[in-house]
Amino acid sequence: MSAAPSAEIRVLVVDDDPGARRLHGLYVSRAAGFVVIAAVGTGRAALQHSLRGDVDLVLLDMRLPDISGVEVLNRLRTVRHASPDVLVISSSRDQVTVRQALAARVIGYLVKPFTEPALHARLASYRAEHRAADAESREVVLGQGEIDRLQSTGRIDVPASVRAARGARSAPPPGDAPGAEAGSSSTGAPGALPKGISEVTLRAVLSALDPVTPLSAVELAHRCEISRATARRYLDHLVETGAIDLAHRYGRRGRPEVLYRLVPPPAG
Repeated sequence: MSAAPSAEIRVLVVDDDPGARRLHGLYVSRAAGFVVIAAVGTGRAALQHSLRGDVDLVLLDMRLPDISGVEVLNRLRTVRHASPDVLVISSSRDQVTVRQALAARVIGYLVKPFTEPALHARLASYRAEHRAADAESREVVLGQGEIDRLQSTGRIDVPASVRAARGARSAPPPGDAPGAEAGSSSTGAPGALPKGISEVTLRAVLSALDPVTPLSAVELAHRCEISRATARRYLDHLVETGAIDLAHRYGRRGRPEVLYRLVPPPAG
């Protein structure tokens, strides 16, 4: 489920402890871009609110007085196709509960008690990916230069020579590389992207990378406003396609930090 691109993300807080409901609701209300629409203490009430269509994200406790949080998750995923996203907030740490929750495609599992900054970090990461998903579903608006190129060449991508001259950070369009087939490219053109890789986010990642100055996955995630896990997924994809190089930065302690940089375009 997705909210309107500019709208606040609507949150339902579910916890059997009234004090926890108030506290977690307060935390959410102080997070930019989020609004609490209700706070309930039972699994059935959670389902009733979640399936009305006005909830984007559920903060769900696993220990509820009527039906378990796992049962709530199962019903959300089977009763309705477009069910809200779920962030588990629970003191339950046993393997069975955690695995059952993760199998239901929750966006995260936050162990109670947690701090307000810890929740805000999870919400900020979710909001960044939420907005990226919204951007993918919206119609792309073309600039005048793109319209002119489309009229004269039949495609929107900037030619390789122009990209190189102005230092553009974009994946090479289909047909620019020798032997490239239509609809595919070394960085994953539309129609050739693996599951979990979107064109919008891929272009944002490529724009943030540089052929000279390397970045870590953490630095890239910050620049692109995506989670670290998402950043690493896109970096792994680009490494596999040969679009970026790996390097290491050695500190005084611990393991070396992995750095990434764009492979410079071939000369000529």
